Amino acid sequence: MSGSGRDPCSIPIRSATKKRRIRRAIRGLPPRWVTLFEDETDLRLFPPLRAARGRRGRAVEVPTSGFNARRVAFGTIDIDTGHRLFLVRRRRKGEDSRAFLPVIRSHDRGWHVAPLLDEDPGHTAAGSQELAAELGIRLIWLPKRCPELNGMDHLWGHGKDHVCADRQYAGIDEEVDRSVGFLGGLSNREALRQAGILSEDFWLRV
Repeated sequence: MSGSGRDPCSIPIRSATKKRRIRRAIRGLPPRWVTLFEDETDLRLFPPLRAARGRRGRAVEVPTSGFNARRVAFGTIDIDTGHRLFLVRRRRKGEDSRAFLPVIRSHDRGWHVAPLLDEDPGHTAAGSQELAAELGIRLIWLPKRCPELNGMDHLWGHGKDHVCADRQYAGIDEEVDRSVGFLGGLSNREALRQAGILSEDFWLRV
């Protein structure tokens, strides 16, 4: 309900029903299927501001360059193994979403792939869905406006807190390299933990 101030994922019955359907769909997949969370995030040169140490009563200064370049990072995390894949693009249009699909397909040769993802226009575009079908990728749609259900979304947040927050990089490419390098350098188990997948109440396992 718009303007209610409530968590939209905690209200509609349709969301709870859809989560049950997703769990049933995943349990019903035949052998040799890989299930992934897929998500993309904007990386901007202006740093996101988080809590920082400073003198009491004085604001902490975060110098910025005045430029706000942008890149879009696409990523997946394997729900079972924690393996990650990344692709950086300048935009997040349909063609950029489609560019990531062969990356996913090429890594999991011999396996069928089922990414869980939101209904971003780049994902739902007819060209994106047609390419996914051609590549043997089954797209599983998450409930709308529920980013907390997407483990990759949690992983992006972890990376931004550690790499991007309160820091001004000399250029956007340096920030992107460090961000992707940080997340790619996590152990698979740590990546699963930060994505919330190892939680006892992880929604796909309850």
